Amino acid sequence: MKKRAVSLILAVLMIFSALAVLAGCGKKAAARVEDLELEHEQEFGGVYLKMKIDDFNARGFTYGDSVDVIFSNGYKLEDIPYYNGYYVAAGEPLLIAYPGYDYIKAAVNYGEDLWDTAELQAELKAALKAGKAEDLWLSAKLEEHSKGSVVLREQGKYLDIQEARDIHYYDEREKYETDEEFANFREMMVGALKEKTFYRSASPCDNQHNRAPYVDALIKRAGINCILNLADNTLKIDKYIAADGFDSPYFLSLYKSGKVIPLAMAMNFSADDFRAKIVQGFTAMLDQQGPYLVHCTEGKDRTGFICMLIEALAGASYQEIADDYMKTYDNYYKITEEKDKKKYDIILEMNLDAMIKAVVGDEKVDIKKADLKQYARNYLIGAGMPQNKADQFISMISR
Repeated sequence: MKKRAVSLILAVLMIFSALAVLAGCGKKAAARVEDLELEHEQEFGGVYLKMKIDDFNARGFTYGDSVDVIFSNGYKLEDIPYYNGYYVAAGEPLLIAYPGYDYIKAAVNYGEDLWDTAELQAELKAALKAGKAEDLWLSAKLEEHSKGSVVLREQGKYLDIQEARDIHYYDEREKYETDEEFANFREMMVGALKEKTFYRSASPCDNQHNRAPYVDALIKRAGINCILNLADNTLKIDKYIAADGFDSPYFLSLYKSGKVIPLAMAMNFSADDFRAKIVQGFTAMLDQQGPYLVHCTEGKDRTGFICMLIEALAGASYQEIADDYMKTYDNYYKITEEKDKKKYDIILEMNLDAMIKAVVGDEKVDIKKADLKQYARNYLIGAGMPQNKADQFISMISR
């Protein structure tokens, strides 16, 4: 009887042991990468951790995971999402593996440059000052010799958002019905904007997405006479022109004629520098004849903000602005209100609404009913554009 009881107990223990092993096989180990070199990503403002995206994912990280990012100066980003797109609200941090990026990147969406803001936390600063911290070599700011580590905090914590917002586009022309869709090229035709005067598109000079020659042909056909380039400075433009395969002759003719206005804007639309460059660009446009083209790299984010502002200044309604803004997502991703209302609404709320609220400057205002023209004018003047110049710009763009 005792032998039978012992045998039964052993059998039960063996079953539980086997179940534990099976459970362990299905459990994801705590992935981590340590002491990665850093690089300042200046165009959008962030910190590259120099590990290629595929290599990073092969170490056990999956889009939608929660991670901690720890820099060697003591700064930490805790419990932030790892996404393959900017799927967080304006001002929120994330670790991103955006298609086309060289490496994974820690950044603040539509926010300040993390390279400049990733300083030591106050408590560690105090410990350093008191000589009580072990790592006395730590510096307050990130520097070229700084390192970064990423540790998995919770598997799949943000997976629902990743799956809801996961979007990507193709860089092959044959995937699109028309050159206009592929180039994200169109005339802005809302509010009281002058006809055949304002256009928007992807870049006609930066060919990283294979679109520049198509944009070039389209802007030639439209007779574009002045380009507001939000993404580049002259050094970058000169590199594009010198690169093998450069094939944008119409852009080149405008550039050589001094009709390209390069602003090299980052994508922090709440920053003083962003507003100052808008004033710089709009003021320069006053000295040029149209038709005008507004572009960044994809014609999506920085272009989205500037076109929203121009359209608001021309008296466009919220719905008119939203329809034009979301045309980009139809062109690139085939996202429309009819085809995918959930993603459509999320993009509007997280992106365009945040941009308009930055112009309005008052969370209590119903942006869908507000007089956006007046708020846009006040925004320009508050950014440093003289009232007479702001009114001159409004007259120039309006019929």
